[in-house]
Amino acid sequence: MMQSMTGFANAEAEYDGIRISWELRSVNHRFLDLSLRLPDDLKPLETPCREHLAGRISRGKVDSTLRLKPLHDGPAQGQLNPAALQRLLSLSDQVRDRVAEAAPLNVAEILRWPGVVEDAAVDAAGLRTAVLACLEEAVTELLAARAREGARIAALLGERCAQINQLVDEFKPNLGAAEARYRSALQQRLERLDVSVDPQRLEQELAILAQRLDVTEELERLEGHVSEVAAVLQRTEPVGRRLDFLIQELNREANTLASKSADEQLTRVAVELKVLIEQLREQVQNVE
Repeated sequence: MMQSMTGFANAEAEYDGIRISWELRSVNHRFLDLSLRLPDDLKPLETPCREHLAGRISRGKVDSTLRLKPLHDGPAQGQLNPAALQRLLSLSDQVRDRVAEAAPLNVAEILRWPGVVEDAAVDAAGLRTAVLACLEEAVTELLAARAREGARIAALLGERCAQINQLVDEFKPNLGAAEARYRSALQQRLERLDVSVDPQRLEQELAILAQRLDVTEELERLEGHVSEVAAVLQRTEPVGRRLDFLIQELNREANTLASKSADEQLTRVAVELKVLIEQLREQVQNVE
């Protein structure tokens, strides 16, 4: 199933009194661009987390944020550090010796002082396993979101391709009529100018011009590219780059049609084709 590069997901888990929370956001990008934000004490996990993401996602800019929060707020979940407490009290005594009117520290201020309360020890290996498991849950949700968006884009691409085929099918029967209209307009112009032209030479010139303005091959190639787009949409692997190439080819054929246009109807068809192809291009930019 085709995937978009746009998506959002989050996942939460609990381990040893800690709430683990992952948040993933992805947008379109030419390559895979991973950005991870982890708490300082979990920086060693950045490499395995990055490898895990790279193993599941092939393209897009992905911002990943890990947050850890104790399930129970307050210092009661930790234990006093006697050495840090003694240093704080010693500093407090020194200040009061010099500033007599200084108020003594209260219990809350002491407990908030950095290092006085130590968090309870957490099993590092167990936390690592829990963090990676939670990341996998978030990645699975992200891929599901990207798949849903990819299905929506695939439907839009299919609609635009059908509209392109309809334009080509409607114009094909008029190829001969377009040539006849151009021939008639040229003859009327010559008559208005009252110019005598050798009929045989005129036919030769008209034949050369008709060959130069013939768009049959361009229309056939357009149909071929559209058929290939439909086939690519059925693939299961990432198809964004392949679709991008096909859109370039479609645009090239539409430009050729426009440059060969010597008929008002063909000009209209070329313009409508370019509008549809541009809509295709905008959607394909978000495909993985």
